[in-house]
Amino acid sequence: MVPAVEISKGIEMAAAKRPQVKSSKAGKSLKKKKQSVKFNIECKSPVEDKILNIEDFESFLSQKIKVGGKTGQLAVSGVKVEVNKTRVVLSSDVPFSKRYLKYLTKKYLKRNTLRDWLRVVASSKDTYELRYFHINEDEDEGSDNEN
Repeated sequence: MVPAVEISKGIEMAAAKRPQVKSSKAGKSLKKKKQSVKFNIECKSPVEDKILNIEDFESFLSQKIKVGGKTGQLAVSGVKVEVNKTRVVLSSDVPFSKRYLKYLTKKYLKRNTLRDWLRVVASSKDTYELRYFHINEDEDEGSDNEN
């Protein structure tokens, strides 16, 4: 029989010969990136037709945007709403939903009774555009089931 000391010595040697795998995360620091998002709302055609006041729209967004469940916290949390000619630009250092921006835009249109003529369409990954509804004027208005 082999003494227990020699068996444990053999196990220690086998463990020592085994290559040790280093964790890939061990040397890296786990800092989060600062997530910066920028969204645009293009209001070219309604502003040119003078049915939408872009400064009023910008002030509406500034008042109504909630950050952390509270309105009026834009400057503290790093959210900026700016106007560039016919475009409203929202830039944020905190995570911000593009869908929430669409919701607020539709709310503004409804409040100003423009929702019947304008719609909010995503024209690119970070841009919404206000477009007119296409209404077919060629159809006869009296042709709907009149017998």
